[in-house]
Amino acid sequence: MLKVANVRLPVGESEEALPERVAKVLKLRSGEIERFRILRKSLDVRDKRRLEYVYTTAVGVADESSVLARIDQRHVAAFEPNRFDEPHPGERPLAHRPIVVGAGPAGLFAAYVLAEYGYAPIVLERGKRVRDRVHDVQAFDDGGPLDPESNYLFGEGGAGTFSDGKLTCRTTGPDTDRVLEIFATSKGKPSVVYEAKPHLGSNRLPAVVKSLRRQIIANGGEFRFDCRVDDLDIHEGCVRGVHTSSGPMAADVVVLAIGHSARDTYEMLLRRGVSIVPKAFQMGVRIEQPQENVNRCQFGTSPQAALLGPADYTMKVHAGDRDLFTFCMCAGGYVMPSVSQHGYFCTNGMSRAKHESPFANSGLVMTVDPATLEGADDPLVGIRYQERIEQAAFAMTGGTYHSPIQWAHDFVARRPSPKMPPSSYARGVQSVDLWELLPSDVAETLCVGLPLMDRRWRGSFLKDATLVGPEARGSCPVRLPRDTASRQSEGMDGLYPIGEGAGYAGGIVSAAVDGLRTARVVINAFRPLG
Repeated sequence: MLKVANVRLPVGESEEALPERVAKVLKLRSGEIERFRILRKSLDVRDKRRLEYVYTTAVGVADESSVLARIDQRHVAAFEPNRFDEPHPGERPLAHRPIVVGAGPAGLFAAYVLAEYGYAPIVLERGKRVRDRVHDVQAFDDGGPLDPESNYLFGEGGAGTFSDGKLTCRTTGPDTDRVLEIFATSKGKPSVVYEAKPHLGSNRLPAVVKSLRRQIIANGGEFRFDCRVDDLDIHEGCVRGVHTSSGPMAADVVVLAIGHSARDTYEMLLRRGVSIVPKAFQMGVRIEQPQENVNRCQFGTSPQAALLGPADYTMKVHAGDRDLFTFCMCAGGYVMPSVSQHGYFCTNGMSRAKHESPFANSGLVMTVDPATLEGADDPLVGIRYQERIEQAAFAMTGGTYHSPIQWAHDFVARRPSPKMPPSSYARGVQSVDLWELLPSDVAETLCVGLPLMDRRWRGSFLKDATLVGPEARGSCPVRLPRDTASRQSEGMDGLYPIGEGAGYAGGIVSAAVDGLRTARVVINAFRPLG
């Protein structure tokens, strides 16, 4: 096959014209293209007068060499698809079925691959199955009590289920391709395998999660919900099983996919002598803006802009001696709580597949070096720091789970907001002075960086913008070091920490890839039961 890059279609033109456009580049008739598929699709908005989609495609032709000989090859080359590294069962015997702790993206994909190759994993999830979890989340948004085991963070699908469904990933290659293919065939959508910014939406993710579970069960896996792992059974540096809220279970392989918010589990692991080290993490707020302001700045006023839907953005500025940057931007989205413990509050963002909210929101954070924090010799120093800020946010709003909020211009001017700002946050907001909540270095970085971002957008970035927060769980503040080859916890045979909770991922796809890779290592080391 041939790879044809930089094929352009104006926004609004049907993709049905794409094969003919590719044939023209190759100096062929459209009927001479035998196979065709899209490898990559992105949006070019540099020229606001002519908005275009840019494609990279793979095509099959009868005689590749003759085509290459007669055309301009700047954007055409021979194409070799990525080859997925299939695992091959090892020789070591397994006495028990592998246990996967956690049903977030890392755990689900580890279980998916283990089940696919006949290892019949058991997935232990402290929360509920996704159908029941959706009801609990809705009840909380409507003003009900927090269920500490079934919420926006805990339950089938993990935190990612209610966190927008972005499938972007910085890494590329066959493992990433394999993960996206599984998403696409598991109630996702075919375009996630080639879109530059694939997005499922939090309303579509529950169906994807259920589909993954059903495929795992069909291949011999098992799920146990409302089953929290409270302790490890360890003997002479080897894991022999787990103690759960439902009783003990023996295992010689325990895949630990606990996510970034299982703080009680981190405490247990530390007591048990599992290697944990602090790592840099992000802290800040979430900025919320009218989506129409974002659209106008990103797409301009071209008639084509109306065909594109809500615009997104990323931005980074150097604010004094620190960088301030956006992440997890939710176009047409909602601010939501990232809460799993009574007495704590922080925010996150999400958007549904149709991006129907009139608001845009994005994390707005700086990186915190744990070595600069009080008590830096504590491996969990970053978690302690998060907890202090989240407790203060909860207390500041009277324990209501309302979100602290302030007009962005008022924050920069260091003055209170006399008028209650609007927000997409469902449970309600409370006007506060965020300078009284945020650590001084975080507040100062925001105060310096926000006007710089506003300048880039010629005054549109802060126009009618509000700040809500804190945004405290954008990344995991610890890492569970593991051996590079065996992927086992340092000094702990049989324990395989994976995903964002282990400090080795930063999103849905990267966590899923990490789970896939650990499953491959387990398969290569052990032979299936029976």
